Amino acid sequence: MLREGESAPDFTLESSDGKTFKLYEELGKQKYLVLFFFPKANTPGCTREAARFQELVFEFEKLSARVVGISVDNPGSQEKFRSKLGLTYILLSDKEKKVSSLYGVLRERGTSAERVTFIIDSSGRILRVIKNVKPEEHPELALEFLRSVEGKQ
Repeated sequence: MLREGESAPDFTLESSDGKTFKLYEELGKQKYLVLFFFPKANTPGCTREAARFQELVFEFEKLSARVVGISVDNPGSQEKFRSKLGLTYILLSDKEKKVSSLYGVLRERGTSAERVTFIIDSSGRILRVIKNVKPEEHPELALEFLRSVEGKQ
């Protein structure tokens, strides 16, 4: 798994809105990118996690942070999940599991990603890796970290 201080590997994936998302083209548009990997769309834990990120999305935006979710689900499943929950942020489809592997979050069986969040700054540096948490705690921990970083500046 990638560690804090390392450069986030660049990648290109299809998003739930049908567009192409290129990490290094998106960096710099905001101060931070909150990239959260989740196991599977439309499962109880992932639904709670995605909904909680949505509840806090404006708090992230106030800190110039963009929230982006990623799983190995196909783009159609991602869009249905996004629509069902009314998510205003995009979900990325890592159906080939290459990005999950690259970031070191693909589960042992290789069927899904672990629940891990990477907070990346505008230069592509990983500031924080959040792992081993309950789904509904993930968004708060990411937000708390960003608030602490912004309080230091």
